[in-house]
Amino acid sequence: MLEQQGVIRISVFVTIFLLMAAIEAWRPARQAQIKKRVRWQANLAMVVVSALVGRVVLPATVVGVALWAQSHGYGLFHQVAVPGWLVLGLSLLVLDCTIYWQHRLFHQIPLLWRLHRVHHADSHVDTTTGLRFHPLEIALSLFVKAAMVLILGIPALAVLIFEVALNGFAIFNHANIRLPQAIDDKVGWFVITQRLHRIHHSQYGLETNRNFGFSVSWWDRLFKSFCARGKLTDYNLKIGQRDCPATNRNARLWTLLVMPFKRQKTGTNSSNKQKVKQ
Repeated sequence: MLEQQGVIRISVFVTIFLLMAAIEAWRPARQAQIKKRVRWQANLAMVVVSALVGRVVLPATVVGVALWAQSHGYGLFHQVAVPGWLVLGLSLLVLDCTIYWQHRLFHQIPLLWRLHRVHHADSHVDTTTGLRFHPLEIALSLFVKAAMVLILGIPALAVLIFEVALNGFAIFNHANIRLPQAIDDKVGWFVITQRLHRIHHSQYGLETNRNFGFSVSWWDRLFKSFCARGKLTDYNLKIGQRDCPATNRNARLWTLLVMPFKRQKTGTNSSNKQKVKQ
């Protein structure tokens, strides 16, 4: 499985992306304010740039770090006698919880929010939004995951499963589709649905600081950041950042790349100014 990780990653990615893109084209939940071609060109280009940056900052990949830790006996799981199935399960839980807190900190620490704001500045949410992250945020995320792998000795198989699932869920819950409300409420007990994640992309700061989970919803419920209903309905929810209106210029690749280095206007819905109350 590890030997075929490239094929597995690409196959799962393409399958989920095409499926979600087809459904949202067939029955879109919301209408975009600018043309799909403009947004998709920049969002997909960000994937390429981020992948190149990732290869530079961590050529071995996180899976490679896990294999290196295993060969040298680094990490907690390599020092204790724990059944393999339990190590796999605990590793997936720890990695998912880590990404939850990473996401939350990217909202609450102003310097990190500058990077993550590129993701939230999208005026529409669809399959490509789940791929639109600044390359520096991707690089930092790689280091966070690699650090957890080294500390705990997380096996390479767990890393591969987690990263494939993380990418798949990011595409799934950003898709521009809407489940029937009754089904959405039931599924939302376990998984962050499209509607729940759109609340996270709200222009209202207190909602932007809710529903941090990329996959399961139980971390948000456990750490008191879950929001089942937004201030507005899903049909009327205002998405994006107020100081980044829906224009072709704001959707271009260069604009997204330099966005963290530009001064943010005061009086906007900067996420870190309205933190989650616990």
